[in-house]
Amino acid sequence: MIMSKDQAIGAGILATSAILIVVYLWWLFFSEWSWWAIVLPVLVMVLAVLGIAGWIGYTMATTPPPKPLEEIPELSEVTEGKEAGTPESKPAEEKKEGN
Repeated sequence: MIMSKDQAIGAGILATSAILIVVYLWWLFFSEWSWWAIVLPVLVMVLAVLGIAGWIGYTMATTPPPKPLEEIPELSEVTEGKEAGTPESKPAEEKKEGN
């Protein structure tokens, strides 16, 4: 049976993960360094979460604030049209009553 490229990549990922599961279980239960089998993955996860939190904080701190809505010309035109009483500004209930 001929596999497509995506199927071959999927099979490679499946085989690699199965091998790593066996290696990790051996490391956890039968190795002299089984303590590290717990410490290292937890350390990597904590560092990843803190790194993502730091990245979010950096992005929020360095992003300029958005313009207020009244400064955007397209929105001011829409707002002026609603104040003038155009049909777009009337609620659906008022339109139904008028018909």
